[in-house]
Amino acid sequence: MAADPPTPTTGQRHDAEVRLHLLGGFRLTQGETTVAVPRGLQRIIALIGLRPGATRTHLAGLLWPETPEDRALSSLRTALWRLRQDPYCPLTTPADTVRLDPLVRVDVNQLVDTAARVRDGQTPDDAAEALAAGRHDLLPGWYDDWVLADRERLRQLRLHMLEQVAGQHLAAGRHGEALEAALEAMAAEPLRETPHRLVVRIHLAEGNAFEAVHAYYVYRDLLLRELRLEPSPAMSALLAETLEPIRRASRPASGPRRHLGSRAAFQPVDVRHHPDPAH
Repeated sequence: MAADPPTPTTGQRHDAEVRLHLLGGFRLTQGETTVAVPRGLQRIIALIGLRPGATRTHLAGLLWPETPEDRALSSLRTALWRLRQDPYCPLTTPADTVRLDPLVRVDVNQLVDTAARVRDGQTPDDAAEALAAGRHDLLPGWYDDWVLADRERLRQLRLHMLEQVAGQHLAAGRHGEALEAALEAMAAEPLRETPHRLVVRIHLAEGNAFEAVHAYYVYRDLLLRELRLEPSPAMSALLAETLEPIRRASRPASGPRRHLGSRAAFQPVDVRHHPDPAH
């Protein structure tokens, strides 16, 4: 490995903090300097960062799944030897395991730690950090099986974290912060119902019936167009209960009952010309 711009590849390593970035693409930095790493060695460093303390046999099997074990282990030994020749190498190899140097900061670990704090009911010290954590996919453009599995795991972890953050803010009456987190989750997975349901709940908590109805139909149209599905009964029930007084007031006395599941149920209703049902 070599730093970019060029820096020495022999001698003692600098004291600057070493960071391994895997979200949004591979990048190894030391202080403000990016260390250039060949693609083959990137795969090894990335895997070790995602599987701390893995045995050499396990790593070799993941890196070269179609290769006989003895040849895969030989390839791993060669790669580790190359890495150890470089002063910027962030690896330690105690016994049969391989791990990153404890001083290396990994962005994936920061995402996992933030999600764990949220799961335990703690509000992150920096709200922007929670929203931005994991905003980019793990190693986009990489299609190794181990990358695909971890990419989906981290994507789901972030979605649940954002939804929990939104729920915590909503429960505390911080509607602006709740909406920001829900919209962040919605942007990450537009077809996922949970963040859309949160947006409807937030608008209703603020007394914005029109915004709630609009958010419902935006999602309903998207779901019908992309998957030919309707929103769940749980989501429909949010509006059915809230807007029942409006629907009842606009329904002819002898007319048939209509349900939220059909768009026609809302066609004769102009929310702007009716009092807020919350009052």
